[in-house]
Amino acid sequence: MTQTEFERRRTFAIISHPDAGKTTLTEKLLLYGGAIHAAGAVKSRKAKRSAVSDWMALEKQRGISVTTSVLQFEYDDVHWNLLDTPGHNDFSEDTYRTLMAADCGVMILDAAKGVEPQTRKLFHVCRLRHTPVVTFINKMDRPARDAFGLMSQVEEVLGINTFPFTWPIGSGDLFQGVYDRIHKLVIRFERSAEGQSKRAEMKVTGLDDPELDSLLGEEAATTLREEVDLLDGAGEEWDEQRFLAGEITPVFFGSALTNFGVEPFLHSFKGLCPPPGPRQAAGEVSVNPADDRFTAFVFKVQANMDPSHRDRIAFARICSGRFEGGMRVHHYRLGKAVRLNRAEQFFAQERESVLEAYAGDIVGLYDPGLFRIGDTLSTEGPMSFDAVPRFSPEHFARLQLLDPLKRKQLQKGIRELSEEGTVQLFTEPGREKDPVCGVVGRLQFDVLIFRLEHEYGAKVSFDILPYHHARWVDGVGGCDELKARRIPMAVEDRDNRPVALFRDEWELHRAARDNQGWTFHETAPIVAAA
Repeated sequence: MTQTEFERRRTFAIISHPDAGKTTLTEKLLLYGGAIHAAGAVKSRKAKRSAVSDWMALEKQRGISVTTSVLQFEYDDVHWNLLDTPGHNDFSEDTYRTLMAADCGVMILDAAKGVEPQTRKLFHVCRLRHTPVVTFINKMDRPARDAFGLMSQVEEVLGINTFPFTWPIGSGDLFQGVYDRIHKLVIRFERSAEGQSKRAEMKVTGLDDPELDSLLGEEAATTLREEVDLLDGAGEEWDEQRFLAGEITPVFFGSALTNFGVEPFLHSFKGLCPPPGPRQAAGEVSVNPADDRFTAFVFKVQANMDPSHRDRIAFARICSGRFEGGMRVHHYRLGKAVRLNRAEQFFAQERESVLEAYAGDIVGLYDPGLFRIGDTLSTEGPMSFDAVPRFSPEHFARLQLLDPLKRKQLQKGIRELSEEGTVQLFTEPGREKDPVCGVVGRLQFDVLIFRLEHEYGAKVSFDILPYHHARWVDGVGGCDELKARRIPMAVEDRDNRPVALFRDEWELHRAARDNQGWTFHETAPIVAAA
């Protein structure tokens, strides 16, 4: 039973630069997958409807995604786990962690802009883990770059070969549909008033259909035949093993807004997105999804998804075995057994209790304060997956509480939000009451201020500090020794490890040169069990 069930799972993350259409495509996949009946695109802060995947109040106000959403649905006898990640680079650390829970990535590119900076960063994370990546070139209904040029840019900038599964028929106002190269079908879509919220009507034919010229127009049909001949003569062969190794990406063209090209993408994606595979654990242990032993790791902690209950949910990716409600597992970091009493699966903020789940699934575990990002849970004794790294913040600020009577609320809020990864928390010896917060992007400060006030009742302000680099330091006695050796600012992280803060790379390089007995780390792994 377990073997069959894990093979039905597909777990993938959607990545993109901001405003490439990620949230819109997410909703259209849900629409075509039958999970929702009408899609509402996010157009602006004043949009009457916010996206299904954006559930936090701040997301609805700003019209952006600031935290990863977990969306689970059934389509064509497959159980899909879709991880909708923040596109804004200020929240990239949440995306980095989420990619560790995915078996495949969908990379969305804007057809007019091509590969953008945030796309490069996120693709690099996929490459480090050899995660296969499928490319969807979006917004073909607007003025777009040449399709051949877009594929060349992907290859040159990202260093990965491309193989177009579909090919656009025109672009901008002349965009009519796509040619499915695998099944050799011309798919022309019909525009309608309901095109954005309902499935697009399609007309399907072949390249040799004598009616093709009248269906597409003589010029468009001639251009399509010529371009398909060029593609077929290029000699690039599709290689599934190279795709699974992250060396080649299948490319699809379309418009998520008008639904053109979405259905052919979803049909092909079912066969492309791999089921759960083996995972490496400490001690060179390979964990197979078909193993009877239950294993999972926590990649995200979210507080206050239900503000009325002030709950806290730890999102865990199951790597092997079967989850059962009430089961006892070994918590590696704490070094003890814990009972998983409540578990839920999600459709954004909506949730339902789950009694069993399998390798590849994402489950939300009720967390009374036991879990941190990177924790490994397992039956049959201790086991630890490779740690989820903690990335170096790039912006720092000292937190100031505006109402001294709210000190307890602040302490609880900042502790919980740091544990879920919204912010990294540091303390300067001698100033423990004024914590230092570190974030990857400045917008995270706005999120922190908003959530501390609206979820914990603590109003705060920030004094921005002039530091942009943090390094965890090995080989040093503590913060006093760091300060004695001219480190600009010395703090401790939540695990009491010494961290050096620097204004610029020159200060960092000088410290490394003058203290060659120390080792400076840009990332910090989760602390293992004592």
